[in-house]
Amino acid sequence: MSLLVVGSTAFDTVETPHGTAKQCLGGSSTYFGLAARLFTDVQLVSVVGEDFPDAHRRTFTDAGIDLAGLETKPGKTFAWHGRYSADMNSRETVDVQLNTFGDFKPKVPASYRETPFVFLANGAPATQASVLDQMAAPRFAVADTMDLWIEHNREELLALLPRLDGLILNDEEVKMLTGKSNLIQAGRAALKIGPKLVIVKKGEHGCFLFSTFFHYALPAYPTEHVVDPTGAGDSFAGGFMGYLAGSASISVWNLKRAVAYGTVAASLTVEGFGVDRIAAAERTTIERRYHELQQFVASS
Repeated sequence: MSLLVVGSTAFDTVETPHGTAKQCLGGSSTYFGLAARLFTDVQLVSVVGEDFPDAHRRTFTDAGIDLAGLETKPGKTFAWHGRYSADMNSRETVDVQLNTFGDFKPKVPASYRETPFVFLANGAPATQASVLDQMAAPRFAVADTMDLWIEHNREELLALLPRLDGLILNDEEVKMLTGKSNLIQAGRAALKIGPKLVIVKKGEHGCFLFSTFFHYALPAYPTEHVVDPTGAGDSFAGGFMGYLAGSASISVWNLKRAVAYGTVAASLTVEGFGVDRIAAAERTTIERRYHELQQFVASS
């Protein structure tokens, strides 16, 4: 089934111990879409400026991503500059230029409004809610969020959560959202706020999935060469949602497989600067690494 993603498209400048990459194609919808397209048809809603090059558009179209919802506005494309620590477990935002993304009001094309799977990439809760208002009746809607919205837009976020099937956030964010210091308690408390499942990312330590009917934990794929962690979370979400959209059902087993495929997609992304690695990936690569991950976690 088709999958809709709404989020940012950006130019990223990234500094890591492995070097510097300037003005890379980036953004939450970009990483998500390039991971999800490995499993299903992807529709993208985002905004760019007049400076967005045709070569970047071709990265999307060559991957089969539908760009009918990509709006071009006067001005410049959202730009972000980040610098990672020596161990790449933390980063400093050097500069952010919101540009055309600053007043982004997503416009979902009529042809997208009955899309059954919807992912609301990181953004203001009111903006995410406006997307759901434009949809007919999504079968499975998931959102990403962050500490900024939890702290400054809490009421809007709490109003959004009951409308979601799933929420993705990291371990510190779920503790902030729920006021619980224990991760397991925080995950369970987040479910009571509204979403049917909550995925808590723990970076190199993997992730937890909490739901109203089962819990699940999976370690990260043991990647030896982490070049650039940018977009890993969005790629995880893309692999997770993409696999589910391409599956016959949202069963317990498919949710577990989706978490594993998301983990694999993230592990590919971090092995190169920007979107280079995930954009070049093929389904065969994903499947091979998925089976390797199975072997890593098998008990016998």
